Amino acid sequence: QLQLVESGGGLVQPGGSLRLSCAASGFPLDYYAVGWFRQAPGKDRERVSCISPSGGSTYYADSVKGRFTISRDNAKNTVYLQMNSLKPEDTAVYYCAARYDVCSSLDYAYSNWGQGTQATVSS
Repeated sequence: QLQLVESGGGLVQPGGSLRLSCAASGFPLDYYAVGWFRQAPGKDRERVSCISPSGGSTYYADSVKGRFTISRDNAKNTVYLQMNSLKPEDTAVYYCAARYDVCSSLDYAYSNWGQGTQATVSS
């Protein structure tokens, strides 16, 4: 059973950076696309980014393009989300999720989810 654990959240000032990690165990990530989603209080969950199994394809929401970078290290069974130039509106619980094969923009297409990590952007 593939299990995912996020880490790296915290409190940061506007303009600052955070690096989130999604560590997998129980099964190799090599054949899984991994997405990062976020959910702010009172808002729907949205997909922030996704990376294909090989890392050759990446996707970003318009709201984070140019500020966030997704990457993966399959040897370490880990996917990362580098978040720069953070804004207060980036405040949310961030989740990583995996699905077999290609990325999807639909959260219900992902079969495995982590427990989430809180990122708060505030002065």
